Amino acid sequence: MANQNALSFLAWFTGVVVSLAVAFGMVEGVLRLPSWLGGTSAAGIWIVWAVGWIVIVTTLVGAVMAIMNK
Repeated sequence: MANQNALSFLAWFTGVVVSLAVAFGMVEGVLRLPSWLGGTSAAGIWIVWAVGWIVIVTTLVGAVMAIMNK
């Protein structure tokens, strides 16, 4: 049972780290929409930035809630 708990924690932790890595990439402009979807326009850049911050905030809130629940 302890092995399954460790594996579940590892999967959860990996998800948090990947979510934050992608979100910070979006905020910093490393990841963006392709140009044919408007990624090079001011609106497209703003949308990616806003979505990045939404992912950061929701990931951190979810992680804190999960830790507080245990």
